[in-house]
Amino acid sequence: MPDSDRFSPARQLLSEAVDRAFPGCVVEVGRAKTVLWQQAFGSYAGDASSPVDLDTVYDLASLTKVIATTSIAMRLADARRLSLDTPVRSWLKDWRGDDRSGVTVRDLLAHAAGLTAYAPFYRDCRGRAEFEAAICELPLEYEPRSRSIYSDLGFILLAFIAADAAAVSFERQFETFCDEAGLDGLSFGAPADTRERTAPTGDDPWRGRRLVGEVHDANAWALGGVAGHAGLFGTARAVGAFARLVLRAIRTSHGLDVADRRCELGVAPSTVAEFACRTTVPGSSRALGWDTMLPTSSCGRRMSPTAIGHTGFTGTSLWIDWEADLYAVLLSNRVQLSPPSDAILAVRPAFHDAVTAALHATA
Repeated sequence: MPDSDRFSPARQLLSEAVDRAFPGCVVEVGRAKTVLWQQAFGSYAGDASSPVDLDTVYDLASLTKVIATTSIAMRLADARRLSLDTPVRSWLKDWRGDDRSGVTVRDLLAHAAGLTAYAPFYRDCRGRAEFEAAICELPLEYEPRSRSIYSDLGFILLAFIAADAAAVSFERQFETFCDEAGLDGLSFGAPADTRERTAPTGDDPWRGRRLVGEVHDANAWALGGVAGHAGLFGTARAVGAFARLVLRAIRTSHGLDVADRRCELGVAPSTVAEFACRTTVPGSSRALGWDTMLPTSSCGRRMSPTAIGHTGFTGTSLWIDWEADLYAVLLSNRVQLSPPSDAILAVRPAFHDAVTAALHATA
């Protein structure tokens, strides 16, 4: 069956979601070595004068956590520049107190460090020094490793630690990673020559302007647009290329693809697989950086139990099912809708179920 036919249910679902869940979106679905389906739907801002296409650039929001921060942490760990079990206090001088003395880099990656999910530090803080002090001095919300609370704050700290571990800026490390992995179309902030094809993310009262190519997340903005939790921009093609690298690495580590000592991500395939394994934190679905499959999550009910993925507040998602040799990218600017809509929360799992069902039916 041609791909154009097999994905008809998913195509119809996304077409019907335009103007309800988002003004427009771009999807890419593929396997470890090939792209199966790419398509754009709708517009940048809900009008016929701004149609979305495959080159549309999106604010990837929290996909930054897996594409940039987790990848850099893997590379530093694999190169033995950063031990995941090193206490955070060894890296950050303000991380003090008996309740947090045993918190490790691994705990930050697993969202199990005791940190609260979010705090509006952008109101009073600018730059690394002020953010680092504010986060390190914030009272912990729970006993570390007793549970998991998804936290932007931990990933902000991870970028600081990564910069110190490599003695190279976080942004420069990401640029090197992309160069060495052959990844194009991913950057912190949208390059000036792509602004005309960058999806806007609404009007920001705090900044007093419409956001186009400027990070939506206010804490990332206050950090100069480069942060461990948000700040990346890219196309669905670029995110898909990254997904294929991850997919090939994990499949190689499990003997499902041709083995290689090191993968295109610049680390041993076994390191990628380690980061993709669910942790033992009680009640948590988190791996290191990644989330893992739950039937109630954005990946839907049909992916393998070992599938990994992540979402972004602006309306982005990436899921990778290495057992089924499948990845699915869905990028949108749902925050551009007025009034705001949470309809994407139902669209995402339905989309992934439709994609997975289509591929199972033709396997």
